[in-house]
Amino acid sequence: MRRLITLPAGRKARFAIVAAWLIAIFAILGANLPGKFADAENNESSSYLPGDAESTLALEQTEKLTDGEQAAIVIVYRREGGLTAADKAQIKADVATLNQDVSGVSEPFRLGQRSQDGSAVLVFSSIEATGEADDLLDPVSAVRDVVSTDNYGEQGALQVAVSGPAGYSADAVEVFESINGTLFAAAFGLVFVLLILIYRSPILLWFPLLAVGFAEIGTRAIGFGLTEAGVTINGQSSSILSVLVLGAGTDYALLLIARYREELRRQENREASMRVALRTAGPAILASGGTVIAALLCLSLADLNSTASLGPIGAIGIATAMLAMLTFLPALLVIAPRFVFWPRVPHVGDEGTDATHGPWRRLGDRIALRPRRVWVGSFAVLLVMAAGVLAFDDGLTSSNGFRDDVEAVQGQALIAASFPGGANAPTEIVVDDPARVEQVASAVAAINGVATVGPAFGSQGEPVAGPEGVLLNAILEPDAYSTEAFDLIPGIRSAAREAGGEGCWSAAARPSSVISARRPSAT
Repeated sequence: MRRLITLPAGRKARFAIVAAWLIAIFAILGANLPGKFADAENNESSSYLPGDAESTLALEQTEKLTDGEQAAIVIVYRREGGLTAADKAQIKADVATLNQDVSGVSEPFRLGQRSQDGSAVLVFSSIEATGEADDLLDPVSAVRDVVSTDNYGEQGALQVAVSGPAGYSADAVEVFESINGTLFAAAFGLVFVLLILIYRSPILLWFPLLAVGFAEIGTRAIGFGLTEAGVTINGQSSSILSVLVLGAGTDYALLLIARYREELRRQENREASMRVALRTAGPAILASGGTVIAALLCLSLADLNSTASLGPIGAIGIATAMLAMLTFLPALLVIAPRFVFWPRVPHVGDEGTDATHGPWRRLGDRIALRPRRVWVGSFAVLLVMAAGVLAFDDGLTSSNGFRDDVEAVQGQALIAASFPGGANAPTEIVVDDPARVEQVASAVAAINGVATVGPAFGSQGEPVAGPEGVLLNAILEPDAYSTEAFDLIPGIRSAAREAGGEGCWSAAARPSSVISARRPSAT
């Protein structure tokens, strides 16, 4: 084992290892495996849900009835005090323009509900959810361009917003696309600053960063292989992966380079110095990486698909980062001259912090005097600090999860001012026995918090039905994306199942039951 772990410091092996990494990276990039990994992401609703959740099963039935997963576009027009004749004419003109100019929707735009007080009207269409961001963003952006209030001139009092599941999803995609870049940039910037402060060298810091970059590319290549084997990878696990590799890889590099620098102060030969560094720091890196890998693999047991998928891909990321820091990085450092540590180039006989000097050595000596007291005390403190997780609930919903005021949330506020809050996104119920549809509708409508229950209609105005059953829409009184709506789902499911039998897939998926299915698994 000792001979294997010190192999990258060998006179010939160092060049072979660097060459092998370069060949592998060029081959991966040539085959565009990182790009294929991104294309293989599955961002449909079911990829985030527990595999055996009722919402997942109901989604499958609903998709069969509606020829795929449909995300509704809901456009709300509202004027305080009532819509004017000019408003109504403009709305009809907008519908005609939308049907003529907007592509990518799965059904024509149509006038829908009108509020009882005459202050608002809803316009509906839908988009088939393919998991591809552009298939969602392009139609929603086109709709918003058409109905923008900037187009109405003097009708400034007419408020218009595009919302519904498609609007929320589009806003979330735009936010998360920028967040992923921001998150990685922030993590990279933090690591960059830390490396400058720790190494105080404008040259040395690029060695671990290059190794981390190679590890990231390698992880995504292996990740593509996982997707081909049937593992579900979504945008959430993919974005977290980059931060995992960057953080872990940098940590392992710090351990190795610190020991290498220490040995360079003791002996002239770089090869011998790296051998000592690998023998002493290598086992610690392996132990640390192995612990993290084991912890991440435990996520594979999670009910939530999005959490379970993070387990194997995260473990591969840590393993690849560890491999890069124990092979490519030491080989590269031994090939490079001492000058890479400039301006603080270590020379034999120089003083500095090492295993026998410095504040960490003094702290270690104090801990060694009373090890049992330290670990028991530390364990007790950590246990108290972790106790809050037993009652943890982040309270996040699709509405309050945005930091900024996005259009979908604005639209929901307009809808709630004139309609039941759930009109934006009805909760779906699949009844497999057509003879029990009325009983199910009556049972669910009797629940406090449910405004109305009725049949769902297709693009031609026909009720949605098929061999799988009949689709009902339950409009909830609270905002469909609120915790109040989530709390209604268990009661709706019980009532629907009692009235419709075991074949009644109740509260299917969009949106309240999807999120309510995710919340228990996440906590």
